[in-house]
Amino acid sequence: MPPIPPPRESGFTTTTPVPLYWCRYGPVGAPPLLVLHGGPGAHHDYLLPQLLTLAEEYDCLFYDQRGGGRSRHDDDRADITWQSQAADVAAVCREFALERPVVVGYSWGALLAMLTATEAAAGRLAPRPAALALIDPAPISRAFRTTFEQEFAARSQSEAVRALRTALATSGLKERDPGAYKQRAFELSVAGYFADPAASHGLTPFRVTERVQRGVWDSLGDYDLTEALTALRDTPSLIVHGRQDPIPLASSEAAAAAMGAALVALDACGHVPYVEQPSALFAPLVAFLHRVLPPG
Repeated sequence: MPPIPPPRESGFTTTTPVPLYWCRYGPVGAPPLLVLHGGPGAHHDYLLPQLLTLAEEYDCLFYDQRGGGRSRHDDDRADITWQSQAADVAAVCREFALERPVVVGYSWGALLAMLTATEAAAGRLAPRPAALALIDPAPISRAFRTTFEQEFAARSQSEAVRALRTALATSGLKERDPGAYKQRAFELSVAGYFADPAASHGLTPFRVTERVQRGVWDSLGDYDLTEALTALRDTPSLIVHGRQDPIPLASSEAAAAAMGAALVALDACGHVPYVEQPSALFAPLVAFLHRVLPPG
């Protein structure tokens, strides 16, 4: 597992309903990016160190969304919904004086970016993003989510994944190196997200707070963002999606059509392009960011 360097600075928000852990990477004074991690109910550091490629030229602000990572609290027993998560995004932007933020979102974080942007376009939240860079967005409708759930369940029980689990169980690694065994067991738990399950290496482990994940998805109900996304046609946007992602490419195609966004489909890539195909991911992503937010 690649080491994660310490952030340039870190702390907890003071203007959100509950304190949220945040950290920054990149040069002081560089153009700022707000990076939204996946989940819901996970934490930012599983995107690291790979996404720190962006911190070579940008001041990257990460934070743990409410109910996950270091942003877990005793009062998290209260419902955490997509609306509270979107309101947190807006509050973080205001606290850090991101008047027209450029947002990079991954998986659920990409869907959260879209939800927040559509709320801002409707005048219910501020600020409105200046641009959106969306990496393998979570499904934009309940129907697409059902397709994803079925596909991921099938992949997780595929012959290839079962063979990898058997090989690990009989390897003796648990006795020789318990830490390495735990790492590999985690990687195989998410191997269904990969185009090639055997390529599920080099991942920073993460933990999802189940109650938060369930509450957010329940709050979306029988959702479909297709029509709402048409309000973002004047927001420069890029969507990058792996062709072998269990989240159907058709979901991102529908989002791109509604938003007027550029869409890049990555070959031989599942849901984790920053591990599976980093060069193919960062080339269009950085080029897009250079257009909407020149680094120098």
